[in-house]
Amino acid sequence: MCTTCGCGPDHSHTHDHDHDHDHSHDHSHGHVHHGGKRTVIAIEEDILAKNNRLASFNRALFKDKGIYVLNLVSSPGSGKTTLLERTLRDLAGKIRFAVIEGDQQTDNDAQRIAATGVPVRQINTGAGCHLDAHQVMHGTEGFNLDELDLLMIENVGNLVCPASFDLGEHHKVAVLSVTEGEDKPLKYPQMFHNSTVLLLNKIDLLPHLDFDLDKCKSFARQINPAITIFELSARTGEGMEVWYQWLAAKKETCK
Repeated sequence: MCTTCGCGPDHSHTHDHDHDHDHSHDHSHGHVHHGGKRTVIAIEEDILAKNNRLASFNRALFKDKGIYVLNLVSSPGSGKTTLLERTLRDLAGKIRFAVIEGDQQTDNDAQRIAATGVPVRQINTGAGCHLDAHQVMHGTEGFNLDELDLLMIENVGNLVCPASFDLGEHHKVAVLSVTEGEDKPLKYPQMFHNSTVLLLNKIDLLPHLDFDLDKCKSFARQINPAITIFELSARTGEGMEVWYQWLAAKKETCK
């Protein structure tokens, strides 16, 4: 059950695991009587505690393998997949990537990533509105982790629920397109507070929009003064080189 919207992704599975972690998943809605908010809070805290234990397992694995991990988060339609496609193609031969694609249904985005030649795993969350550490743990099983530099996780399009769930990543990277409102950081403060990087995408469209770029950056820094902001266009390539330089520098920190 998601702490913010009550969604319940299906984690049921019967295969064996060689890693040691608690696989008990409490999906009870905890029927609360007498306005018992404490019961609801206890269930939410238990869910996050279990997720955080698995996230710690993921983080230790990534550290052991020398893999830098980014969790790309955004609302639907921000251009995450297009940005990923261009990044993977432009940096082919320079950085060894793998991608985990999260969507409620379909493998459309995974097919687009596969066309770049990069290993990709699709995770369908069904009714769930975010990826969790358990899903990411199993998403990595098909990759040769000894031959990776960067793992890119494209989360489900949602600016609420993914903010609460640690996947074991180094950074949450928020993607915000200029076709959205510049006040998104104020409307969804937890996401922008927890994201250490903001990619302002589709800047090629600015001449056709009323989007105030400076105001958006100011709002983002109001929520998170330390956030790193890149202005770019995945369609035209404008601003992408600075993003690539940042990725290359981060890759070296794990080696």
